[in-house]
Amino acid sequence: MSGAVVLIEDDAVLGGALHQRLRLEGFAPQWARNMVDGEALLRRTPAPLCVLCDMRLPDGSGEELLLRLLPQLGRTPVIAMTAFGGVDQAVRLIRAGADDYLLKPFAVDAVIAKLRALSPPVGAAGAPLEAGWRSAPMQALDAALRRLAAASATVLLLGESGAGKEVAARRLHALGPRASAPFVALNCAAIPRDLLESEVFGHERGAFTGAHERRLGVAERAGEGTLLLDEVAELDLVLQAKLLRLLEDRRFTRVGGAHELALRARVLAATNADLAARVADGRFRGDLYWRLAVIELPVPALRDRAEDVEGLAEAFLRQAAHDAGRSGLTFAPGAIAALQAHPWPGNVRELRNRIERAALLAEGTAIGPQDLFADKAPPAPAVTLADARDTAERAHIRRVLARCGGRVGDAARVLDVSRTTLWERMRRLGVAGADEG
Repeated sequence: MSGAVVLIEDDAVLGGALHQRLRLEGFAPQWARNMVDGEALLRRTPAPLCVLCDMRLPDGSGEELLLRLLPQLGRTPVIAMTAFGGVDQAVRLIRAGADDYLLKPFAVDAVIAKLRALSPPVGAAGAPLEAGWRSAPMQALDAALRRLAAASATVLLLGESGAGKEVAARRLHALGPRASAPFVALNCAAIPRDLLESEVFGHERGAFTGAHERRLGVAERAGEGTLLLDEVAELDLVLQAKLLRLLEDRRFTRVGGAHELALRARVLAATNADLAARVADGRFRGDLYWRLAVIELPVPALRDRAEDVEGLAEAFLRQAAHDAGRSGLTFAPGAIAALQAHPWPGNVRELRNRIERAALLAEGTAIGPQDLFADKAPPAPAVTLADARDTAERAHIRRVLARCGGRVGDAARVLDVSRTTLWERMRRLGVAGADEG
């Protein structure tokens, strides 16, 4: 079996939550939002690991769809998702060959538990490892995340921009007891400095000009879940001091507020900067660094895990082709080799962007190296020494002729060659005027 889980669900909130959680748990979810797209997805997905299908879809019945396709699904586990009034419908499906049903509303953990029960374990960690986590460095990172998932210690994720630090943070959150609580990420580099304190701690109405109502900050919105401070190195020194106090006291006050609130969330941080170097030159507080770096986890760059490139590329292409309405897109021969040879300075983010762009702009149904690397000029042909000499000589003769008003005799005297020699050189080099009397 492959690691693909086919999800057919029209509810954007439930479908989005399932899709995200399935990815973080190591599956490869493929999401359709109606019956027509669901049937197309099932027909083009060979031997999926499992099928999760809602019974009430905007363009038809999930029951009819599954009853029609159960014979071709063979031994693929099928789970029906239904509201209370659809239990009889789900029971009919089970009698027809479906494996189980989930009664809405349900916890996402219930889906994962059923998948674990229905699916044989695959991969080193006892569960399917999705694209991007199959290389040795990523399996080592995954093992570390699993060890740390149940703890509450602050974790500092280190790695280049685009390497997947937030993906690792979300995985850590999903693997632990806080999985059903919010995961809130704040990009400290994307918020203006004068608004950053309000974004972290929130503010009361009237706290400053433009504060027309109370606003909860990320420290409060994260609840008992996880708060990720991304690009934490970009915090200014004043806010660093307040963040240090937040981590030490586990309490904070909204801007303009008078009452202290408890920080209940687990705090994670991420950066692509060398924090130790910034501490040394005074741009980052040493006490905050040691508070954040209780555990440091490096996220490897894509160039250090080339064996993940093919799986990531195929997963990104499936999603990009679906989003672009071009389900028949494939990689042409040579495309994967070109991807694996690229140094990926932009890491996984660059890989995704190149594939999304190629999926939109490629003219055929197969994406080749030229579609993926259209911004790379082809290498200039090798120039021999003779060609370089001819080019320079041609340009010099033309300059002297222009200075002499096109008079070959005068140009020959300037160049210190005979008129006949100059005529021959001009004819050989293709300089205009070589055939004039």
